[in-house]
Amino acid sequence: MPDPIFAHPRLAALYDVFDHPRPDLVPYVALAGELGAHHVLDVGCGTGVLAALLVAEGYEVTGADPALASLDVARARPGTSAVTWLPVEAAQLPALGCDLAVMTGNVAQVFVTDGDWDAALRGLARAVRPGGHLVFETRRPEAEDWRTWSGPPQVRTVPGEGTVRAEFELLAVSPPLVTFRTVFTFADGERLTSGSTLRFRGPAELSSSLLHHGFTVVEVREAPDRPGLEHVVIASRSASIGRVRAVTS
Repeated sequence: MPDPIFAHPRLAALYDVFDHPRPDLVPYVALAGELGAHHVLDVGCGTGVLAALLVAEGYEVTGADPALASLDVARARPGTSAVTWLPVEAAQLPALGCDLAVMTGNVAQVFVTDGDWDAALRGLARAVRPGGHLVFETRRPEAEDWRTWSGPPQVRTVPGEGTVRAEFELLAVSPPLVTFRTVFTFADGERLTSGSTLRFRGPAELSSSLLHHGFTVVEVREAPDRPGLEHVVIASRSASIGRVRAVTS
């Protein structure tokens, strides 16, 4: 199930205001060009920020997300009329023949069980053509990045809502799982909560699970906006399972 911040209409409308700007998405546009992609699939596309960037550069874009409220925001975003929007989870992806599938932000880490992760990878293998690529970012477990997540409440002025206050709370750390929530307080007094649990997977686990579904890790890069804290995994899709490159850091 999508987190409420993506699925609740009132919360989905806040996402871009509290999460802006998104410099972390710019390198994905460059990667699409580097990998020679034409058709890009944005899995967990949310409110369509990356989709808009990709369309502006001339790519054919499909955005997939089970959170209907976020897709409503995405469809209304200027410049995204050419995007194909799919209201599906990763496990439900059809055969799209795309050249590149991407999962940005926390998307790759929301699949907390082995079964959910396997189902997502099966869907991605179905959607990406042989010879295409899967690229996603994932936080490094050993960095224990969650220690830096807490901070003072954020207050934003939201069109149509007025002042909205967001308070972050780290609820539980039980590696490989980390659970947190954000409480939003609106000008009219309503309080809405969005919670999430992320799974932190190490390089060996990622490589093994990708290989099992026909993806070979070809490179692991530092996330340019979070060096030392997060990896960007680049994997190629083969017609048959090949030998995975060992990843040790």
